[in-house]
Amino acid sequence: MRHDADGANVPSQQPAQGYAGDVSPALAYAWWRAGEAVLVDVRTDAEREWVGLVPGAVAIAWKQWPGMAMNAAFDSALQSAVPAGHKVLLLCRSGVRSVAAAKRATELGLQAYNILEGFEGDPDHLGHRGTQGGWRRAGLPWRQG
Repeated sequence: MRHDADGANVPSQQPAQGYAGDVSPALAYAWWRAGEAVLVDVRTDAEREWVGLVPGAVAIAWKQWPGMAMNAAFDSALQSAVPAGHKVLLLCRSGVRSVAAAKRATELGLQAYNILEGFEGDPDHLGHRGTQGGWRRAGLPWRQG
C-alpha cells in the first residue's frame, strides 16, 4: 500500500497483460489530479448521461449505442486527447471495456491503465451496481449527466 492522495490508502498498480496495468479508482484520481495522466471515459454517451460522469474526463466511447458497434473514431480521438509523456487512464462501467481500450491504447503507443471496478463497480447479490466498488462508490468526483 502507498499512503498518498489526501491521506487515503492507495494500492499501487497491478501488472496486466497487454497494457501498463490496473489501478484503483483512488490511484487513478491521484495521478489525474497531479496532471500525470488523462482520464478517458470509454462508456457510451447514454451511460454518461443517465448514470453519471466524471467532470473533466475526456469522453471517447469504445463502442457506440445502440448496437454497441466499435467507435471508428476511437484511435484518432484518443491520440489527440493524450499529450506525449502522459499516462492514459481508461474508465468504463465495470472495468471490462476499459481493459480492451487499454490494450488498444497500448498498441497505439500510449502508456495505458485500466481503472479497476469502473464507474459503477461489480453487481451485488441482487445484481445491482453502485454498491460494491467503483469510482462513484469511492467518493471521487462525479455528477449526474
